[in-house]
Amino acid sequence: MMHLQLLAIAVISSIIFFLCRRRRLPVLLLDYSCHLPDPERRCTLDLFEYICLRSRLFNPESSSFMTSIFCKSGLSKETYTPPYLFQPPLLLSSKHPLAIQEAEEGLFAAVSSLLNKTDVPPEKISHLIVACSMFSPTPSLTSMLVRRFGFTNSVKTYNLSGMGCSGGTTCIDLATRLLSQNHGYALVAVTESNGINWYFGNDRNMLIPNCIFRVGSAAVLLTSDPTLRDSAKMEILHTLRTHHGTDDSAYKAGYQMEDADGNLGIAISKDLVRVAAVGLKRHVSLLASQVLPLSEIARYAFKVVLSYMMGNRKAIALHVPDFMKAFDHVCIHAGGKAVIEAMGKSLRLGNDVMEPARMTLHRFGNTSSSLVFYELAYLEAKGRVKEGDRIWMLAFGTGFKACTIVLRVLKDSSIDSANPWSHCVSRYPIS
Repeated sequence: MMHLQLLAIAVISSIIFFLCRRRRLPVLLLDYSCHLPDPERRCTLDLFEYICLRSRLFNPESSSFMTSIFCKSGLSKETYTPPYLFQPPLLLSSKHPLAIQEAEEGLFAAVSSLLNKTDVPPEKISHLIVACSMFSPTPSLTSMLVRRFGFTNSVKTYNLSGMGCSGGTTCIDLATRLLSQNHGYALVAVTESNGINWYFGNDRNMLIPNCIFRVGSAAVLLTSDPTLRDSAKMEILHTLRTHHGTDDSAYKAGYQMEDADGNLGIAISKDLVRVAAVGLKRHVSLLASQVLPLSEIARYAFKVVLSYMMGNRKAIALHVPDFMKAFDHVCIHAGGKAVIEAMGKSLRLGNDVMEPARMTLHRFGNTSSSLVFYELAYLEAKGRVKEGDRIWMLAFGTGFKACTIVLRVLKDSSIDSANPWSHCVSRYPIS
């Protein structure tokens, strides 16, 4: 009798809990914009070599090494460099004003384009989130945007720094968590400061970022107002963040430091690709249970168990769920040519699935936290995004951390004049 009473109390308590539990609001992505810098900022191989020569700070071996990396990087001659590198002469003591200029150019253009497209006035924005990993001025970048666009004094602002290339997706995760509790609008703006973080030394591990990082910024507008569903492009279905910084090799895979001569830069570890692959496997193992259909989970589990019973322990690690059973498109951070190849191999994703990452790296280079939005713009420019499609957006950054955003498309895509691919998408994909 006592057991029945306890059971009844437990059932009633559970019902009351679920009835009283606050329902999470759906979060919608109204629209987004990616900044397209002016053509005169393009970084050709000739310009890159000239910048290296003009600085007089690289020895011949370093200049030759950077030229070799540039040519093998998968970057085209159409990527963009920051204003700092165009200053004659190259003044090492005048970086800060040009870093402000770089941030203003990218953020102002992306946010202005987005607000114009959505026709949402700044006074409606309840949350403003900015990510820039390597530049955190005072006043903050959010204050810069508040002053420029006239947001109200009640807007809640957040500045994320040191997040590496995962900063953009991390902002979306934060905005989703904020909006799921209360009705409102969240404006996310992401950029990186390339000029102030160029490395002028001769440590090879620290020279690589000079060759692959380029200028880019993006802005995204999210809302939890259900009446705007018909005008929204997408809905946020899932977010997932994991951190792998307890592993020493992961923590130091990308590390800001001074070289032996006191020159500050980012050292890219030779272990980066392995670290990224290991961290990604741990991340997707958690994601699988949230997004994969039961049939695919069962198939994967059967293969793992079968390999275990046959004593083939090595084969277990080779089994990877088919994530294309859950997604129609994938936007994986294009950290570099080797990283893209490693991610595709690790997740068993074909060249067609990895096409947006490869083409975005070619056209824009590694723009850090904004890169996955340029990949999404590529898919839209190609007319591949259809109502009902699911998109997997995945980025990872220093630390080592990974962040997933899962989107459901609410309407067929259409290219607009503000899409950074609008003038060149017909040339892609290239082999």
